[in-house]
Amino acid sequence: MINTIDEVIVRLTENVEESRRQGSRLGYFAALYLRVTVAVKEGIANNQFQNGERMERLDVGFASRYLEAFDLYRQGKQPTRVWQVAFDAAQHWRPLILQQLLVGINAHINLDLGIAAMQTAPGDQLTGLKQDFDSINLILASLVLPVQKEIGELSPWIKFLERIDPSANDAIINFSLRVARDSAWNFALALNSLSEAEIPAAIQKRDSEFADFAGLVLHPPGVFFNLGLLGIRLRESNDVARVIDVLSK
Repeated sequence: MINTIDEVIVRLTENVEESRRQGSRLGYFAALYLRVTVAVKEGIANNQFQNGERMERLDVGFASRYLEAFDLYRQGKQPTRVWQVAFDAAQHWRPLILQQLLVGINAHINLDLGIAAMQTAPGDQLTGLKQDFDSINLILASLVLPVQKEIGELSPWIKFLERIDPSANDAIINFSLRVARDSAWNFALALNSLSEAEIPAAIQKRDSEFADFAGLVLHPPGVFFNLGLLGIRLRESNDVARVIDVLSK
């Protein structure tokens, strides 16, 4: 059982290093997540949050859901559907680095974050978490441009993504981290309003909805659009260890 953010960092580092040794694309999301977690730890140390102790509990609870899903998958067991889709995608060559990251972000924010928030601050405590919950957005925003630049170095044709089919109603272009976090907060509020007996069904429904969304991220509509994605993929780095190293720095 993980109790501190330092223990989270140790476990994420182990996942990253194992994925690097095995040449597994599972390490892409793990590397990015490690980077975000280190930034959150620094934010706590620098008093960027209203309640640092509570933020660490949220971080630990949040990360534990990903780590549990990761362990279940490696053991051949069934994680939540949305994580199953994300982990399965890492076994294939075709998804772009960006797609691989987005289906991991989708699983962790659109399903796990709302659950972790509700469990960290249940009942009347939840509204008091909102300020610190929103403060995470500032940390994430500080990482967006560097990560975009790094993906551009690893995938030189990614800049053409929005030019392939501007009219395509695809989830890759429309994915928004801010929208996802707003949705996660609303999900936390919804769960907090339910009885204990009603919560599992609500989580299962959410899991199913965003597993379907992950499928759209990986397989957007349109033959021409998918041919364009293939062209971008052909120019991407196939050096898994290098990609992991770049995303985790």
